[in-house]
Amino acid sequence: MSHGTVVWWDRHAGGRLAVLLLLALAAVACREANGGEPRYRIAGAEPARGKVAIQRYGCGSCHTIPGVDGADGLVGPPLTSWSRRTYVAGEVPNDPDHLVQWIQQPQAIEPGTAMPNLGVNAQDARDIAAYLYTIH
Repeated sequence: MSHGTVVWWDRHAGGRLAVLLLLALAAVACREANGGEPRYRIAGAEPARGKVAIQRYGCGSCHTIPGVDGADGLVGPPLTSWSRRTYVAGEVPNDPDHLVQWIQQPQAIEPGTAMPNLGVNAQDARDIAAYLYTIH
């Protein structure tokens, strides 16, 4: 009887090991996604300046933005887990170039969107994008 148990374990050990390995990799990925480095580093951009710019432009009046005091708006979508999102406005890939363009000229990406053109300059848009990519 015990010999059958040993044979069964040997036959399934590889599968069990693979499952354990996948679980370990998922735990590492989850830890990195929730507290690791920003998804993208944008040359010349500073997340700290982006946080200040988010407050200055009033982004939190429409969006809930983690880490930004008073950013608890309910008009636009919450920007929680931003760095893990696949698309910007459901239209273009979530990469630095598209995100900066969206922040500066949302109507160019999605005509008729409720997101207004706030006159965000290029440096502020890059800084805001850098901050958003820190939100895991």
